Amino acid sequence: MSKKRVLILCTGNSARSQMAEGLLRHMDGEDFEVFSAGTKPVGLNPNAVAAMNEAGIDISNHRSKSVDEFAGQQFDYVITVCDNAKESCPIFPGGTTRLHHSFEDPASAPDGQQLETFRRVRDQIRDWLREFSGKTNAL
Repeated sequence: MSKKRVLILCTGNSARSQMAEGLLRHMDGEDFEVFSAGTKPVGLNPNAVAAMNEAGIDISNHRSKSVDEFAGQQFDYVITVCDNAKESCPIFPGGTTRLHHSFEDPASAPDGQQLETFRRVRDQIRDWLREFSGKTNAL
């Protein structure tokens, strides 16, 4: 059985989509080939790296990628994790299932609360991905 291809999108590909990519790959890498991208990539946020390190997942080698890098590729699932990405998500060929769940942008939290916000959003994404993975693996 081949792995299901998943592309996770947000605007900057700096935090939410990066954490989701790392989490899904860590939790279910044997079932999913996972990628992330942004509609307007801005670079990997160091707080995303720190929050993921605390969870035992190293995403320090990730880089922000434009969704344009994946043009023409087929994905089983395209998941948008912010409303802006949902609105500007391109169409992918084939039988792509599009899913959306908007998560708070942790980078927009006040300076003294950013890392705690990254942790909270990381855990929310993890919980949502567990549900997603359970449903898709049951198919």
